[in-house]
Amino acid sequence: MGSLKRNNNEIHIDHEALSTLAMVKEGILSPVDKLMNRKEAEEVDRTSLYKGRFFPFSFILAPSGKRNEKVLLDARKGDRLYLVVDGQNLGVITVDEVFEIDREARVRKIFGTTDPDHPGVEETFKRLGHYAVSGEFKVDCTTVRNVKNAIHTMIERTKAKNVSAIMISGKPLHRGHERFIRMTLERSDLLVLFLLKPYKKDTYSYELRHKVLKYFVDNFLPTNRVLIVPFENTYIFAGYNNLILDAIAAQNFGCNTLAVGQNHAGIGLYYEKSGTKTFLDHFEDLEIDIEISNEFVYCNVCRTLVSTRTCPHGSHHHISYNSEFILELLNAGVIPPAVLVRKEISAILLSQLYPRRFRKIIQKYNNFFPSEGLLEEMTEEKFYLEIMKLHQTASLT
Repeated sequence: MGSLKRNNNEIHIDHEALSTLAMVKEGILSPVDKLMNRKEAEEVDRTSLYKGRFFPFSFILAPSGKRNEKVLLDARKGDRLYLVVDGQNLGVITVDEVFEIDREARVRKIFGTTDPDHPGVEETFKRLGHYAVSGEFKVDCTTVRNVKNAIHTMIERTKAKNVSAIMISGKPLHRGHERFIRMTLERSDLLVLFLLKPYKKDTYSYELRHKVLKYFVDNFLPTNRVLIVPFENTYIFAGYNNLILDAIAAQNFGCNTLAVGQNHAGIGLYYEKSGTKTFLDHFEDLEIDIEISNEFVYCNVCRTLVSTRTCPHGSHHHISYNSEFILELLNAGVIPPAVLVRKEISAILLSQLYPRRFRKIIQKYNNFFPSEGLLEEMTEEKFYLEIMKLHQTASLT
């Protein structure tokens, strides 16, 4: 759509808004299939129903900025407004209605609060304007369509009946994640790993996390039954309705089971120990099963990874898989214990986080480590692995 005629009827939006519009266009947020007008938006926000099916809040486009506000206020029914992202025309809306919104009510509907200390609230206020536009629209859906096609192709190729989904950030991928993935795969014909792709810049980029996850899948799982795809983790998934929206998206991508950890965002609102599947019972139109996994820990008595519900030893014997603690170690340049993170994964992460860190040492002591007699170039990643091997040598300890 980059060739669309440029004019003054432009709405400037970001990639998050574009991706969310693309999801709707490709049916990933069904039953939502359009930008809602005022009457529809108010009805959905009041009832959490759209076309007789559950959806947690109205779907609207209300971009911030004085320039956008002026364009919207000047627009008339039937006008074509071009959607501009980073200077490129990537979509167009044929205006049906422009209407004022209650920004605070909108944010509260998404997050359950307007407290600026809540993650996402202040950011959403910044990107939310005072006026919304409804009408037929077209956008570039290439990325979402490619993911949808990849999943459907894999389902057809494997003849999978039970297709499970896991939404995962993998920041970082630790042993608890590995166990959770394996357990889900055991119950599935096909497992789709939706790797979250946020829009903020991060040291642990999508590309780095994808490299790590792909390494694990390629080397330790049956690759013909696992598919890694990007999941555009846009602003609408940031609120307390995250779990419901994940389920809706996974269902519309072709999955019939969504596997989540006990600490998944949103579960705390519904989770009951006496009935782990009751929290979605009143959303009967969701045609997807929700499977909740218990927390995994390392028990120093069992000497293995265990579920907190099956281990008889107290919590004082448990090492939890705390992602923030592991990240602190990595950010400090410390190799996490192998019981927390697979050593090959730590080597990938640290060599990317601290490039050329050991360049001078490698040059000076290239032949320090034992080898099979073959000449091999010592890379940063291999250096970490060799150091870890020495750490694990126990004959003199």
